[in-house]
Amino acid sequence: MARTDVLLLNANYEPLNVCDVRRAFSLILTDKVDVIHNAEIDIVSSEGLHTAPSVMKMRYQVRRPMPQLRLSRHSVLARDKYKCQYCGAKRDLTIDHVTPRWMGGPHTWDNLVACCRRCNLKKGDKTPKQANMKLHTTPARPKFVPYISLQQYIHAIKRDDWAFYLPVYDEFVPVLV
Repeated sequence: MARTDVLLLNANYEPLNVCDVRRAFSLILTDKVDVIHNAEIDIVSSEGLHTAPSVMKMRYQVRRPMPQLRLSRHSVLARDKYKCQYCGAKRDLTIDHVTPRWMGGPHTWDNLVACCRRCNLKKGDKTPKQANMKLHTTPARPKFVPYISLQQYIHAIKRDDWAFYLPVYDEFVPVLV
């Protein structure tokens, strides 16, 4: 997520979206938002020098249904913190069905894990027990309410200027060492 991305809040301060700086300036010029925080980045335009916004709030409430957390490759990788659930590797990741599809394993949150290609080849079409492999964590559906996508949330919660406006989910809070 680029530093010029902007967190857009609804009128009630609920996270609404993450947009780029171009869309942010469009909303500012049409007088639809209030800028809450500015980024430390200057943008040059034909009008002159402007400070890029970091967090904006809509001036009116945007009504929308609560989005559902989509099961996708990116969401599974984000849930597993971009680490292989068998060996802990962070490179060359793919998705693995814990119980293979041919054995009746469903395509669900509880049966999908992030896995490096090496471990995926080693496991093959077996269960972890048959392949003599152990999962680091048991896969489960995240307890995440998706105001913004899971990938965006994981990157956004690390930004000091955005963290105050995002709900906290213990499973995704970065570990401070």
